[in-house]
Amino acid sequence: MDIVSFVIFISVLIFSVVLHEVSHGAVAYKLGDNTAKMMGRLTLNPLPHIDLLGSIIVPLVMAIPALFGGPAIIFGWAKPVPYNPYNLRYKKWGPALVGIAGPATNISLAVVAGLLIRLFPQVIYDPNLLGAGLVLFVVAYLNIILAIFNLVPIPPLDGSKLLFSLFPLSAQTKYFLERNGFLFLLLFIFFGFQLIVPIIRFLFTFITGIDISAAL
Repeated sequence: MDIVSFVIFISVLIFSVVLHEVSHGAVAYKLGDNTAKMMGRLTLNPLPHIDLLGSIIVPLVMAIPALFGGPAIIFGWAKPVPYNPYNLRYKKWGPALVGIAGPATNISLAVVAGLLIRLFPQVIYDPNLLGAGLVLFVVAYLNIILAIFNLVPIPPLDGSKLLFSLFPLSAQTKYFLERNGFLFLLLFIFFGFQLIVPIIRFLFTFITGIDISAAL
């Protein structure tokens, strides 16, 4: 990966995670909670959303193999947009709707990029258009990863909100999962991430028409 590709990856990642988080706040606002709006987080300005660890350090570390010609999967996260679940119009399903908004936004971005690739395949194969093709490729690729990763039902990921709405877990179980969520998340990243790679690969090929098996 050259420096131009690296800059594109990081730029698309920041743009995508910002939209992901803003969508959480926007849906919460529509459902009756204005916490994100009051805290100035319903903005596309990336600065209020950037997390030092998730938006800068982790992507840089994960990109190191790629800078030396090795395989790498680059992802990260932004500061979570705050919301008060007690203010939501729907107490049972409200948190799930807020949680799903982020991955839904990522999938929407991937679909738009995929449609453009399918409609204008020359952007991928024409040497004069490789810059545009790379941007579309990365938008689809990173947003699919962000969507599927965030749907994993481990706190604090968005999938946990859906899990808690679908299944009537006890307060003690929820507390245990939330208290130890970061540990479970680290274990998943290091030992379970390959479980979602086939899903990422399938969705990327389905949306864009490009077989990414060799890259993953």
